Amino acid sequence: MQVIEKSRNTNETQVSVALNPRGCGSYEISTPIKFFNHMLELFSAHSMIDLKINANSLDNDPHHLVEDVAITLGQAFNEALGDKRGINRYASIILPMDEALVMCAVDISGRPYCKCDIQIKEEKTSDFETVLLAHFFNSFSQNAGLTLHIKMLDGVDPHHIIECTFKAFARALKCAVALDVTNPDVIPSTKGVI
Repeated sequence: MQVIEKSRNTNETQVSVALNPRGCGSYEISTPIKFFNHMLELFSAHSMIDLKINANSLDNDPHHLVEDVAITLGQAFNEALGDKRGINRYASIILPMDEALVMCAVDISGRPYCKCDIQIKEEKTSDFETVLLAHFFNSFSQNAGLTLHIKMLDGVDPHHIIECTFKAFARALKCAVALDVTNPDVIPSTKGVI
């Protein structure tokens, strides 16, 4: 695995990402959406993935910004894992945060699929549009090549639900990319490729 730098420049956004999947959870995050910054910071801290993200919106549309960050982050993650040799591949967690409870299961399968079952009544929390939560995870999984299931089991406060979701995803991903010490040189698939 290696540190990967990726960028995405469109008429809507300018995004640069540097990612180290075997880091210590250090981060430098800068986007125009303060709540999104906070979620990306705690994602880095809980996954132990080092992240540097600099994203600017050229059209002032948060949908495009969140999507392009997720696309670039997913592409960097996929490239950093290489042939996936020696990783655990699968992981799942049920994570609590106060009244919120979220289940996350991940398979670094090479087959992108995302099912994000999170029910939030409020349209915004802080400066983040809650509809963008599922969109972020779908865009990430499509570009990272992973199967991702996220399900809210309980929760009321939208801030807690979203934070719990990012933390659950981070913790599951941390376990999935960890080295399988019993099979450090094996690609975890009967196909011999992921």
